[in-house]
Amino acid sequence: MHDRNIDCVIRNATIIDGNGGSGFVSDLAIAGDRISQVGDVGPCGCTEIDAKGLCLSPGFIDVHTHDDIQVLKDPDMLAKVSQGVTSVVVGNCGISASPVTLDTAPPDPMNILGNRFDFAFDSVQKYADAVYQARPATNVAALVGHTCLRIATMDSLDRAATDAEVSRMCDILDKALEQGAIGMSTGLAYATAKQSTTDEVLQLARIVKNHNGIYTTHLRDEHDHILEAMDEAFVVGREADISVVISHFKCAGTRNWGRSSETLSHMSSASKQQEVACDCYPYAASSSTLDIDQVTDDYDIFITWSEPHPEEARQTIDAIAKKWQISKTEAAKRLQPAGAVYHNMSEEDVERVLAYPDCMIGSDGLPNDEHPHPRLWGTFPRVLGRYRREKSLFSLEDAIRKMTSLPAKKFKLAKRGVIAEGNYADIVLFDPNTIMDLATYKEPFKPALGVHSVWVNGEITYEPDKGVMNRNGRMLTPARPHESNEQQTG
Repeated sequence: MHDRNIDCVIRNATIIDGNGGSGFVSDLAIAGDRISQVGDVGPCGCTEIDAKGLCLSPGFIDVHTHDDIQVLKDPDMLAKVSQGVTSVVVGNCGISASPVTLDTAPPDPMNILGNRFDFAFDSVQKYADAVYQARPATNVAALVGHTCLRIATMDSLDRAATDAEVSRMCDILDKALEQGAIGMSTGLAYATAKQSTTDEVLQLARIVKNHNGIYTTHLRDEHDHILEAMDEAFVVGREADISVVISHFKCAGTRNWGRSSETLSHMSSASKQQEVACDCYPYAASSSTLDIDQVTDDYDIFITWSEPHPEEARQTIDAIAKKWQISKTEAAKRLQPAGAVYHNMSEEDVERVLAYPDCMIGSDGLPNDEHPHPRLWGTFPRVLGRYRREKSLFSLEDAIRKMTSLPAKKFKLAKRGVIAEGNYADIVLFDPNTIMDLATYKEPFKPALGVHSVWVNGEITYEPDKGVMNRNGRMLTPARPHESNEQQTG
């Protein structure tokens, strides 16, 4: 007897459910947008895939992206689905596509998302409607950027906000969360938010708490004063009684190499009193806009783009300064606004952070960059290939947990991140023996090896030889008691 409700059966796969438990060989059936059966599935007269020797896991959740505009402009999202990513969290580091509109060029670092005309959504609802219309290949969950709230309420960002301005920010944030944003992010290291006080952030975090949201933060300092910056994040979390995620957790600058034991111990101590986690990308170089304060002789800084001097892109700042016969700092000033890759971390620290039990994986890729950091295309396969298979930093099951159930739980994305009957069929089929990133600093636009097939909300989305086959992504909202976490827009 054929089950007419089943659309697809994946047979003989080694299923890794996302919860960290051992893999097991089984069939999986998809009906509509859900996983309908895990176990022996009889004849069904539908599409069948023999997955013998391959692993089937929940789709990867990229918790740290700057894909806000990308999901609208290039909804195929090839850089992400080719890695097995089925959901992206946008709005990180205090910058988001909504709720904000701009009259002038976006201030640094808002410019990593796009130009002033890309910021066309004065409400999260309008952004969600645009996502619905674009129907990207991945699901989208949106954080509200603190810097956007400052831009919407302040005439100047180089100062602390007044009480009236903070009150207005709280009103805008409250509405944005009501319309489906999953929380708030800050980018306190950037000039646009550096002058904000801890109290300003805390008042906003209390609004997030009212909506069962999450607080993510690009710390005020990832260099010498990282412990103090961590303490500020912990205070906000504790006082607002809200879950905290520290973004792209690192020990930046040669003076801080080796401090990850200290910083992770600090996080571990805090986690005994409150809910704290972090995300990390599997590379020893960061990437952002070119910051004068980070120009140094200690490590290479590679210029990825420059508005006034596009011809100098894809060179180190050292080479550019020598050619111009000026100092690196003067060269940096001349190149701005510009983008840069900073080789500012130690491999040992990266490995220690990746292995931390409450560390999730986030690419922090910059899709708008002309020559992006390879993390945009390579993050998730690199974790599974280089760090799991080659370096045995963790088990395959634990690596998958960091990419699936842990982020789904932290970001409150219900019925995702775990393979279980009744959950959404966001799943990826891959070869654990060959999966590997191919993107490099010189050639960043290379899809990974070893990803066999990707499904988003039950629909086959990507296969390497066919590319993006369908787009079935949705706008996700935080799970509230007895509610689905899927926003019906449009």
